[in-house]
Amino acid sequence: MNAMAIDAGMYDMVADKVRASGSSFYWGMRLLTRPQRYAMYAVYAFCREVDDIADEPGEPLEKARLLAEWRSELDRLYQGRPTHPIAVALAGPVAQYGLPKEDFLAVVDGCEMDGRNEMVRPDMATLELYCDRVASAVGRLSVRVFGEFRPRSLDVANATGMALQLTNILRDVAVDAAIGRLYLPDELLSAHGIAGRDPQAVLAHPNLAAVCRELGARAARYYTMSDQAMAECSHRAMRPATLMKEMYREIFKRVEAEGFVPRDPPVKVSKGFKLWCILRHGLL
Repeated sequence: MNAMAIDAGMYDMVADKVRASGSSFYWGMRLLTRPQRYAMYAVYAFCREVDDIADEPGEPLEKARLLAEWRSELDRLYQGRPTHPIAVALAGPVAQYGLPKEDFLAVVDGCEMDGRNEMVRPDMATLELYCDRVASAVGRLSVRVFGEFRPRSLDVANATGMALQLTNILRDVAVDAAIGRLYLPDELLSAHGIAGRDPQAVLAHPNLAAVCRELGARAARYYTMSDQAMAECSHRAMRPATLMKEMYREIFKRVEAEGFVPRDPPVKVSKGFKLWCILRHGLL
């Protein structure tokens, strides 16, 4: 597929879904060529679609049914007969960039964990599995689109996905508690004397910041691992990943500076900082 082969209606459909989400990922995608950008818009539109199933109000059984339908749709996509508009949009990128089916399925599996309300005080292994599914799997798809793919590209995807998702979790502790979710791991909560599964009760515990600080140390290690792997990859190919990582690293630094004390509204970075990131990592 070249730029001329991209259907304008399909491009606009997936691009609109990304823009409407308000995600900072949109700016990283803008650094790509039009075919790459279309591919990433389609990947993100898929992620948004399945994530919305998990996050919107509804019965767990109905959410499971809708996510199972997406598994069937992925089967049809890889058999060359997609039916859902987003799957149709993905057909070209899947073929052009060799996007693995298992990573799309991992995203569905991660959303199913949310849809089944599993993510309340998970153990550490379950938390890391969840982060791999909803974040690192997306990274593994992304680095294939970015170009100059090499073995260390997967290390970038895995470490960066973990760092970004843990940052999300640390930033959104209070927001998640308000909707009945508690992603903080059981081992850390127990080590700091925090019992129970009621997110609001956990949120009120005086030792909660210490739990978040320990999880923050784990996130910091993943940022370092990502930096080390990126150093062995193409600087140009990794610009979108670098841009997103630096935006999230700034969120992490601000959460850290506040002592990892959960708050609502959550920490955000300014438009000025985002513009600085875009100029620095988009032009250099």
